[in-house]
Amino acid sequence: MEYATPSKVIDILFGVAVMGTVGMLIGFIAGGGIMPFASGVGLVLGGVIGFMGGRRFLASILVGTLLGGALAWLVAGPERISVGAGAGAAMGGFLGVQISMLLDMRAAKKNRL
Repeated sequence: MEYATPSKVIDILFGVAVMGTVGMLIGFIAGGGIMPFASGVGLVLGGVIGFMGGRRFLASILVGTLLGGALAWLVAGPERISVGAGAGAAMGGFLGVQISMLLDMRAAKKNRL
């Protein structure tokens, strides 16, 4: 029986924390009784992404969440922090995927030469 390495466990916990927070923000913005569902989906997706080693992707979502929340606080006030954080998380995830793809292409190009 194999055990998970400490690095893998940290990645999974990081994914659960980041994506669970994003799910909670989405559920809060959507309103009603959707917050438990959105948080649950975020927790599961975060665990899977962490298990697969998506540390760069999760870090980009975390940075996007923090920057989006801070910008919304400065521009619209504290009542809009959750909206800005949710939008920032989405943009951070999108940019993280694009940057990761470009870095992988660059590494593949270096290996060919």
